[in-house]
Amino acid sequence: MRFSHHLASLAVIALLAGCSSQDPAQQTGQRECNVDKLQDLLGQTINVRLVEQIQQQAGAGQVRVLAPRSPATMDYNPQRLNIDIDDAEAILRLTCG
Repeated sequence: MRFSHHLASLAVIALLAGCSSQDPAQQTGQRECNVDKLQDLLGQTINVRLVEQIQQQAGAGQVRVLAPRSPATMDYNPQRLNIDIDDAEAILRLTCG
């Protein structure tokens, strides 16, 4: 029960981060997400501060945290950071799109 509550909190944070203000370069589509240099974060336990840090370092305009069995749209957004986590909330994969 506690785990699902925590995941719900992360989902709300992801939604709010997606609604955050963007700089002019992001609004015009000139800046895209890039996680190439962030792959050393795999295996770390996700938390709000880490999500914000990864989003900033990736240059992503939006972020979503995807837990196992959670639904996700299939649309591609080059400014969106996807953080896939496992049941223990460890980061499995960082991708953009």
